[in-house]
Amino acid sequence: MIYTNTNSSFPSQVVPDEEKQTLDYGYAVGMAIEGEWFRGNRTNLGNDRWSTNWQTFHNLRLYARGEQSIQKYKDELSINGDLSYLNLDWKPIPIIPKFVDIVVNGMSNKLFKIKAFAQDPQSTAQKTNYTAGLLRDMNAKDLLNEIKNQLGVDLYNNDPQTLPEDDEQLEIHLQLNYKQAVEIAEEEVINYVLNKNKYDLIAKRLNYDLTILGIACAKTNWNGSNGIVIDYVDPANLVYSYTEDPNFEDIYYVGEVKSISLEELKKEFPNLTNEELEEIEKWPGTNDYSRTYTNQNYDTTTIQVLYFEYKTYSNQVFKIKQTEQGLEKALIKSDNFNPPANDNFNVVSRSIEVLYSGAKILGHKKMLKWQLSENMTRPMADTTKVEMNYAICAPRLYKGRIESVVSRITSFADMIQITHLKLQQVLARMVPDGVFVDVDGLAEVDLGNGTNYNPAEALNMYFQTGSIVGRSMTQDGSGNPGKVPIQELQTSSGNAKISSLISTYQYYLQMIRDVTGLNEARDGSMPDPNSLVGLQKMAAANSNVATRHILDASLYLTLRMCENISKRVGDSLKFPLTANALVQSISISNVKTLEELQNLDIHDFGIFLELEPDEEEKAQLEQNIQVALQSGGIDLEDAIDLREINNLKLANQSLKYKRKKKLERDQANQQANIQAQAQANAQTAEAAAMAEVQKGQALAQTEIQVLQSKNQFEIQRMEHEAQLKKLLMAEEFSYQMQLAQINAKAMQDKINAAEDRKDSRLKTTATQQSELIDQRQNKTMPKDFESAGFDNMSGFDLAQFDPK
Repeated sequence: MIYTNTNSSFPSQVVPDEEKQTLDYGYAVGMAIEGEWFRGNRTNLGNDRWSTNWQTFHNLRLYARGEQSIQKYKDELSINGDLSYLNLDWKPIPIIPKFVDIVVNGMSNKLFKIKAFAQDPQSTAQKTNYTAGLLRDMNAKDLLNEIKNQLGVDLYNNDPQTLPEDDEQLEIHLQLNYKQAVEIAEEEVINYVLNKNKYDLIAKRLNYDLTILGIACAKTNWNGSNGIVIDYVDPANLVYSYTEDPNFEDIYYVGEVKSISLEELKKEFPNLTNEELEEIEKWPGTNDYSRTYTNQNYDTTTIQVLYFEYKTYSNQVFKIKQTEQGLEKALIKSDNFNPPANDNFNVVSRSIEVLYSGAKILGHKKMLKWQLSENMTRPMADTTKVEMNYAICAPRLYKGRIESVVSRITSFADMIQITHLKLQQVLARMVPDGVFVDVDGLAEVDLGNGTNYNPAEALNMYFQTGSIVGRSMTQDGSGNPGKVPIQELQTSSGNAKISSLISTYQYYLQMIRDVTGLNEARDGSMPDPNSLVGLQKMAAANSNVATRHILDASLYLTLRMCENISKRVGDSLKFPLTANALVQSISISNVKTLEELQNLDIHDFGIFLELEPDEEEKAQLEQNIQVALQSGGIDLEDAIDLREINNLKLANQSLKYKRKKKLERDQANQQANIQAQAQANAQTAEAAAMAEVQKGQALAQTEIQVLQSKNQFEIQRMEHEAQLKKLLMAEEFSYQMQLAQINAKAMQDKINAAEDRKDSRLKTTATQQSELIDQRQNKTMPKDFESAGFDNMSGFDLAQFDPK
């Protein structure tokens, strides 16, 4: 008989492992779970924990669909249950579905990438060696370049073109560019399993559950045919031990209720005999543990089976024996092994957590399965721990009570529905504006055309022309009190009620927004035209913060799924069918990844989700990039690289580093430009000085050449002048000779002339003497010896040569 603790309905855990593995022990665990959730009394299912949860979740889902029960509204408006005087549209207004879709679709748009980093000693040592190689190349870069230039030998461990320049760039490089092949293989395997199980659809169902119910659950399993399987679990069918942890990490049992047909039961548990199946089929009321959409029982052909996991501990005992060679040999023993002390061996033991898997038909004594779970997932950091295959999260759990976004606003949705019904009542009872006809006043009117001014004629005239005919005086001359026979009646009593009901409707709608934090800016339904765009974005951001816990819970479940997949990869690699499926899922071109895939089970991975930034974060990053581009802080190539980084924090860190390095480069370039300018100026000055020297030399040379030319010209001039002088002297000599000859001739001629004159004078004198002598002798008349006009030679008068 299984011993049960007096303080609990569960069997004692302080029993040997052999007893825990018995079917009776599993039956006791199953009955304890059934007793906690179903009270063991199938006739009062409406009051037990499971039915209460199911009914609560069912109502919340109806509200989330806009299909909640309308009976409460009828009870509110009926009089003693009588609704015969009400002709209303009782269909609920789908207010809550809008807010649910805003939250769920907003989370579905949150894209993420799965990142795996190996944290086992082997991978850590490999990363450390890679980092050390980078540091060695960074520190010895100048020396390695010198060796390469002098000897032509490349001693770099890494590509020198991509080598980080400092520790900050090294850190960014390790986060962005460094990825071990085993990490790539792990990420590809996780993505393959998620895609194979269509996890995007499962995640959307989980998001709906978190928003509507406040709790969501998924399960990972493994089998030899399908490998790693991810299943959605309906929280309405979930059973678990009491916990106050929103992530349910301290529960010791968890399970779910499934309704399966008899043939599926036989297929899953082929060891069931026909007699057992007949007994199960005949068992009355087995369908009372489940409900349909209308809260009715399923047909009697389905069987409700409780699948559960139970966490306990197991003692591992080892007998350490020393061999003849001096070595130690460990032998596994049962947990009740307790021999007397012996010098030949030692006994060591440890306690580890284990999981038992069970399946029990609800309301029946038949246990379908009870066994130690195969392929249990354990963290490599602590192999004594075991993890449940179920991942559950209820972010607003307190003392076992679950709160959701929908549960906060159901009362306001009820008030909106009642207000809507009241509004229908007011509209139904409103009548159009009418007219009052004073028949007596009409009797006093005579139209004068022989026709009677009756009420029908007066109404026709009023409605067609808007005019009426009346008399202020009666026929006997007295005042006519009915001088205006038709008067309009105003029936505006319903307008105030309608305005009041609309204000009430808006009030409760605003209450829903205030309670959930989903303001108008979140869905853009009623943006304020006077609000600035920045204020609208801030309001939308605040609304996102109000529902952040739902997104965090969704990411937690996804992370748990990825961790469980990571820990179950080793199980898939042990079987050829599932191992081949994993190998085929990896890119064939990535040979290194294929090689590392075979060793995934010996590595320990840390899994985290890298969320892609939303539009607001992208806009903020883009604004930073644009500012940096416009100010010249980064280059276009840097901006392209920054936009490829999904991690906003890392992108901003890279932006700051690139701006810093760009500033350093610009300063270095500026300094180089200054030096180049100074060098150019020095060279210019030197060139100018050399030019001056050369100019002086050229001028001196030119002057020398000029002087030489002058001298040469002077010499030539002097030579030419001497030659000319010589010629002139010769000519002058010739002229002088000629002149001397002329002078000599003239002198001679003068002398000759003087001689001739003398001779002529002498002759004349002689002649005159002779004449005189003759005159004296002959005593003739005296003679005049002057010329008497005959001194002109041939008419040539010498007087023309006299001075003028």
